[in-house]
Amino acid sequence: MWWADTASVVGPAGWLTGAGRITGLLAGYACAVLLALMARIPLLDRAVGTDRLARWHAAGGRYTIGLVLAHVLLILWGYALTGGKGVVSETTTVVLHYPDMLKATAGFLLFLLTAVLSARAARRRVSYETWHYLHFATYAAIFLAFGHQLANGADFVGHRPAQLVWYALYGGVAALLCWYRFLKPVGAARRHRLRVAEVRAEAPGIVSVYVTGERLDELRARPGQFFRWRFLTPGLWWNASPYSLSAPADVRWLRITVKAVGAHSAAVARLTPGTRVWAEGPYGGLTPDRAGSGKSLLLAGGVGITPLRALFEALPGDTALIYWARRPQDLALRGELDAIAATRGARVHYSVSDPAGHSLPLTGPALARHVPDIAERDVYLCGPPGMTDAAVRALRAVGVPPRRIHHESFAF
Repeated sequence: MWWADTASVVGPAGWLTGAGRITGLLAGYACAVLLALMARIPLLDRAVGTDRLARWHAAGGRYTIGLVLAHVLLILWGYALTGGKGVVSETTTVVLHYPDMLKATAGFLLFLLTAVLSARAARRRVSYETWHYLHFATYAAIFLAFGHQLANGADFVGHRPAQLVWYALYGGVAALLCWYRFLKPVGAARRHRLRVAEVRAEAPGIVSVYVTGERLDELRARPGQFFRWRFLTPGLWWNASPYSLSAPADVRWLRITVKAVGAHSAAVARLTPGTRVWAEGPYGGLTPDRAGSGKSLLLAGGVGITPLRALFEALPGDTALIYWARRPQDLALRGELDAIAATRGARVHYSVSDPAGHSLPLTGPALARHVPDIAERDVYLCGPPGMTDAAVRALRAVGVPPRRIHHESFAF
C-alpha cells in the first residue's frame, strides 16, 4: 500500500514520514493478527497448540509495541520537520486537532500500560487473574486506535478499496473473537448445563473435581486437552482458569485434578456438589494425534501428571511413564496409574527426592538407561517450567528429534 501510494521520498522529512507510515501500517496489521492468535479458533488450536500460539502472541506483541512506538516518534518528527515546528508543538497540534487523535492517544497509552505489565519482571508480581483481565485493555486500545488509521492515514484517505480491506480485516477478526470467545461459550453453557458432582482428595493439596452435565459426548474432548473452567460461586465466577482433563472424557462426567498453588486453585477444593460450571473448550493439541512412532514416553512433574494420566490410558502402542514428585504422598493418581499400567502392560516409574535414593536424575544419560529406545519414541511432557526446560535439553541430548517432543504450558 505504501509503495503504490508513494511516488518518491525526498529529504529527511520525507524519509521520516515514510518510515512512520510503514511502521503504522505494519502495527495496524499486526494488531489484527495478534487478536486472531488469541481468538481460540479450534483449527489453529489443534494444529499449532495453545502454548505455541501464546508464545507467538507474546513475541508478536513485543514487535507490535516497538512498531507502535516507532510509528508515533517517526510521524511526529517527520511532521515537525515538514512544518518547520518543534516536536512538542507538532505533537500538541496532532493530538488536539487531527481527527480521532484523542482516542488514538488514549489507545497508545493503554498499549504502553499493557507492555509494562507484560514485562517479565512485572508478571512475577501479579496474579494470573489480574494479568488476564488487564490484558482486556488491548481490546480497548485497538478499538480506540482504529479510527485514526482511516481518518489520517495517507494510504487510506481517498482510497476506498484500501479502506474496505482494512474494515474486512478487523471485522473478520472481531467476528472470530465474538463467536469463539463469547457467543460459543455461552451457548455451550446453556446446552451442557455442567455442575460439580464430587470433589475428591487425591494427595496433600490436590483434589479431583468431577463435573456432570448433558450431551457431554458432543464436546468431543480428547485426552490431553484442557478447558477454561468458570465455577459460578462467589469468589470464583469472575475468572476462567485452564485445567486439563485428568481422565479421558466420559459420557457421564468430566474430571480435572487441581493443586492448590494460588487463591483460585485453593478455592476449587472447597467447591460443593451442585455448583454450576461454565467450561470453554476443549483446547490444546497435546493429544494422541501427535504420536507417529507407535511408541511413547510420558514425562510428568508434580501436578503435570493430569493431562498425561489421560494420555497414559489412551495412547496406543508401547507406552512408558516417568513421574517426578517431591515425596511419595505427593504422587497424585498413583493408584490409577498402577492399574492402567497393569491393564495395558505399560511401564511406570516414580521418582521422589525425599527420601533420598529414590530419585531419577532428569538427564539424558539417566533417561536413556531407563528407556533405551528413547530416541525412537514420541515424548509427551508436562510439568513446572524449570522441569520442562531441563527435560527438553535432556531429550535433545539423547537424540530425540524436536518434532517428537510434545508439550504445552499454562505459564503466563
